[in-house]
Amino acid sequence: MNKKHIFLSATMSGLLLLSACGNTENVATSKVGNITQNDLNKELKNKYGKEVLSSMMIEQLLLNKYKVSNDEAQKKVDEYKKQMGENFKSTLSQLRFQNEDEFKEKMIKPQIALEKAIKASITEKELKDYYKPTLKVSHILVKDEKKAQEIKDKLNNGGDFASLAKEHSEDPGSKEQGGDLGELDAVKMEPMDSKFKEATYKLEVGQISEPVKSSFGYHIIKVTDKKELKPFDQEKDNIQKELETMRAKNPQWQQKLIKDLIKKENVQVTDNDLKDTFKELENKSN
Repeated sequence: MNKKHIFLSATMSGLLLLSACGNTENVATSKVGNITQNDLNKELKNKYGKEVLSSMMIEQLLLNKYKVSNDEAQKKVDEYKKQMGENFKSTLSQLRFQNEDEFKEKMIKPQIALEKAIKASITEKELKDYYKPTLKVSHILVKDEKKAQEIKDKLNNGGDFASLAKEHSEDPGSKEQGGDLGELDAVKMEPMDSKFKEATYKLEVGQISEPVKSSFGYHIIKVTDKKELKPFDQEKDNIQKELETMRAKNPQWQQKLIKDLIKKENVQVTDNDLKDTFKELENKSN
């Protein structure tokens, strides 16, 4: 839940409740006309209602399933206070929190609940699936299969991999580095094309693959180094932390988490004006 959602939720939930009740009291008057409380509430609801309702419901779902104690939340607040020092109060003001307690309830507790959701989602099987060696990998990427084979033939005849990558590779992120992709552990490899991953893990150090077709084109892959694995029990915590970091940065994963909670808890929007609140979330996570 981002800071914008938290701010809207914190400042407008009361207005949304008021909008259900007619209120003709003026909040502004002028020679050309007046604006009533009801007019203001209706406009706010039309512009921000779905966003606020979504934020409030997500917060409620997370905190119901992943309990956060006051002590846990206060510990996190104290960490922020220590980091920010004299800037803590001004930061709260910038984020439109009235006080420390509101900051703790509206920002810190949902944040901790999401962290707990991420941690709970990681299974022993996943940890073992990611228990793979860290590889130092280079590649040459081209669109055309024939060109890829020509480059592979040059490599077979003693051509220099880095030089050929600089000359021919169409991957702007690694071309100037001679195709070097750096060190890739299983977590960093996760978002990569499955054919690329499969071919890479089959290579020994110094070995160069045949052209591998992926959704990006044709890769010629070289493994230049491999870090030997420590026993699983020694690597387990590091893999856990890397997976948690990956999911914390993955909006698609978080959207699916929320979608599943909405379905499980049978969330129903009864206000006709706001009935499509969670439709976008459903579409994004499909």
